[in-house]
Amino acid sequence: MRQLRLGVAILTMGNRPTELQDLLDSVAKQDLPATHIVVVGNGSPLPPLPDGVTGVSLTENLGVSGGRNVALDELRKLGDLDLVVDLDDDGLLISTDVFSRLAELYADDPKLGIVSFRIADELGRTQRRHVPRLRVGDPQQGGLVTTFLGGGHALSVPMLDRIGGWPDEFFYAHEETDLAWRALDDGWRIRYAPEVVLQHPYTSPTRHAVYHRMVARNRVWLAKRHLPAVLVPVYLGVWAALTAVRGRSAAGMRAWAAGFAEGVRTPCGRRRPMRWRTVWRMTRLGRPPVI
Repeated sequence: MRQLRLGVAILTMGNRPTELQDLLDSVAKQDLPATHIVVVGNGSPLPPLPDGVTGVSLTENLGVSGGRNVALDELRKLGDLDLVVDLDDDGLLISTDVFSRLAELYADDPKLGIVSFRIADELGRTQRRHVPRLRVGDPQQGGLVTTFLGGGHALSVPMLDRIGGWPDEFFYAHEETDLAWRALDDGWRIRYAPEVVLQHPYTSPTRHAVYHRMVARNRVWLAKRHLPAVLVPVYLGVWAALTAVRGRSAAGMRAWAAGFAEGVRTPCGRRRPMRWRTVWRMTRLGRPPVI
């Protein structure tokens, strides 16, 4: 069997040169070498990179979605690939067999579109929000899911050829869900593989200044882009209620409300509602697209 060709994409804003170098060192130690490695400086200059690593320095921060699309385009220019692995620049591959494990998973399942890594801190702990299931359970238990983690994952290039890349409009927040829903609607599978680990320091999503606005705006865009019309108000109503219950600060709630209104009034790209059989498939996997 032909060995799968794997490309690595890393975004950085130039503020973590030590962590980036450590990550690149861990990539270089993999027992299945990456065919190509691309580092994108997202609105920032790049530090010196090791030989064999391609750097792209952008003058403007294009967000997670835009930056990953730039990395994907650069990887395509460098040569044919079967898989693309996206890694956070402050992550670390603590095992040398991550890429070979991914190759095995994809070789065993031709319809595997996305593999979501387990994100763990230095003590091996996985945050609840880093397990892509509603009922989290044991983070060491893998299986088929309906979404994936942005910090560490693998994408099938044949899948990307069919469904397209990241949603540029989103900039940051829910871009993984947008891609996941398109993959599921095209018949691809998403697997949470806890044996594939990216070590990552403990973080809170609210560390990003635009978190509340982007989360709300992009949640509305998800519904407008992908849900059958009857499910749009249900999905948005459920999330509005959950946000109201979970809200901890008046400033955060005001930013959320502004983002929600922005999502309602602004265009979000082409609308292509998922099929009802995809809704049923997601429901059977434990996460119907109303929550």
